[in-house]
Amino acid sequence: QVTLVQSGGGLAQAGDSLRLSCVASGGTFSDHSMGWFRRAPGKERLFVAAISNSGDMTYYADAVKGRFTISRGYAQNTVHLQMNSLKPEDTAVYYCAATDRFSTTAGTYDYWGQGTQVTVSS
Repeated sequence: QVTLVQSGGGLAQAGDSLRLSCVASGGTFSDHSMGWFRRAPGKERLFVAAISNSGDMTYYADAVKGRFTISRGYAQNTVHLQMNSLKPEDTAVYYCAATDRFSTTAGTYDYWGQGTQVTVSS
């Protein structure tokens, strides 16, 4: 059983940067690919970014490509989402998640963090 605890997020203005973090416990961190998803008010949960279990592969949604960076640290079992050049349309609840395969599909992720709100004003 993997537990994911998120931190970071909050309020930002357009153009600002924020960093989300997610600490994993339980299981073997290097066995899991990690992803970030987001759900905007009244909308479905959408894929944001993923990183493979070894960290050698990343993938981004078109909406965040070039602005967001996913990374992971094995010493402290963490995954980060660095969000630069934020836009109001990035406003959402962000979730980190873990899966046993490299995937952009929410249904393949077995473990989820509690979610953290990111609000970007114009």
